[in-house]
Amino acid sequence: MQPVDQLIHARWIIPVEPAKEVLTDHSLVVHDGRILALLPRAVACRQYTAEVEVELPTHALLPGFVNAHCHAAMSLLRGIADDLPLKTWLEEHIWPAEARWADREFVRDGSRLAAAEMLLGGTTCFNDMYFFPDETAAAAAEAGIRAVVGMIVIGFPTAWARSTREYFVNGQAVHDRYRGHPLIRTSFAPHAPYTVDDAALTEVATLAEELDLPIHMHIHETAFEVSSAETASGERPLARLARLGLVSNRLVAVHMTQLTEAEIAAAALAGISVVHCPESNLKLASGFCPLGRLSAAGVNCAIGTDGAASNNDLDMLGELRSAALLAKAVAGDPCVVPAHEALQMATLNGARALGLEQDIGSLIAGKQADLMAIDLGGMRAQPVYDPISQIVYAGHRDQITDVWVGGRRVVRERQLLSLNERELAETAERWRAKIAEG
Repeated sequence: MQPVDQLIHARWIIPVEPAKEVLTDHSLVVHDGRILALLPRAVACRQYTAEVEVELPTHALLPGFVNAHCHAAMSLLRGIADDLPLKTWLEEHIWPAEARWADREFVRDGSRLAAAEMLLGGTTCFNDMYFFPDETAAAAAEAGIRAVVGMIVIGFPTAWARSTREYFVNGQAVHDRYRGHPLIRTSFAPHAPYTVDDAALTEVATLAEELDLPIHMHIHETAFEVSSAETASGERPLARLARLGLVSNRLVAVHMTQLTEAEIAAAALAGISVVHCPESNLKLASGFCPLGRLSAAGVNCAIGTDGAASNNDLDMLGELRSAALLAKAVAGDPCVVPAHEALQMATLNGARALGLEQDIGSLIAGKQADLMAIDLGGMRAQPVYDPISQIVYAGHRDQITDVWVGGRRVVRERQLLSLNERELAETAERWRAKIAEG
C-alpha cells in the first residue's frame, strides 16, 4: 500500500470535469498538496494508506469556489451606503470614505475579515482589486487562501499612489515580492475605462504582455458609463479598449451588463473572460449581464461577488444560485445556465479567467487539492435526487463544513483554523465605531 497524506471519503464527489459527473462512494487521494487520484472507496483503501483519513458520509466534495471579482478590504464598509445608484454610491459615499480611511491598517484588517468569510463559505481563491494589494496578499497568505491581487491603476491620487507612474511602480514591486509564492499571484487592475486614460491603458497592455499577466477591469457596468463614453468620444468603452490593445484572452471583464450582439461576438473571438456579479448588479440597478447569450457564444463566463459594500456579502454559493436564476429570467428561457453550468462558472471558469485552470477549479489528478465539503444530510437538503441541483438551488453556505487549500485543511467542521474569528469580529467592531463617528 502506498503511503499518502490524506484520504477523503465522501458520499458524493463532484469533480466538475467532466461536466455533470457525480461519483458515489468515492475517495480523493491527496499527497504533497495535490490530488493524486480519485477512486472508488474500496479501491482507494486497498491501494493507499494515509496519515489522515476524513469521513464525509453525508457530504458532497467538490472544488473550492473561485471568486473571480471582489474588493476584499471593502468588507469594513459593508452596509455603509445602501440603496443608492452606482454613481451616487461611488462618488458621494465610497470614494470619500476610502479617502478618509483606506490606509494599510484598513486594508489589512478588511482583507483578513473577507478571507475568513470566504473560506467559511467554500471560496478557496479570490481575484481582488484594491489599494495596498501587498496587504491583501499578506492577509490571504496568513489565512491560507489563494489570491490574485490586482496592481491597481486609477486616474487620481490615493493613499496607495499619488500619480500614474507611482501606481505602476508600487504595483510591480508587489508583483516582484510575490513572484513564485505558492498562494499569491498578481494581475494588472486598471479600475475602469472612465477612470484610466489612454496612455496608462496602453502601458497596461504592454506590461501585461511582457509579464504574462491577466488584466482585471470593470467594463460596461452601467448604461450611463457607456452612453457617457459615446457622448464624449463617439466610441463605446469596449471598442476603445480594443483600439488600445487590451481586448485579448488576458482580459477579465467585470460586469458587462451593456452589450450588443456584435460585442458579444467580438468578446468570444478575442477569448476574453466575463465575470458576472449578479447580486451587486441587482442591488445597484446596474443592469443585466446577458449571461445566457455570452455562454452560448462561447465566452468563458465566471462569477464574482464584487465587494461587500455593494453586495453585501462574499457568498459564492448564493451568488451562483442568483446567477442561474437571473440568467433564466433575462433570457426568458428556463433551460439557460443549468445547475452544472452555474457550478462550473463558480469554479473551473473562474480558474480559466485567472489563468489557473491547470492548477485549480476541478478535481482531477495533478491539480492542487483546493476542496470544500457541503453536508447534504440535514432536513433542509432532503431528499437528494441530484446533488448538483441540490447544491445550486437549495444549498446554503452554512452547510459547508470543511475546506482545504493546497491540501491544507483551513476549515474543519465549520470552524476556521487559520484565523481567530473572535478577534476578527472585535477588529471589525472597532472599525465600525471609528468610521461611524467620522
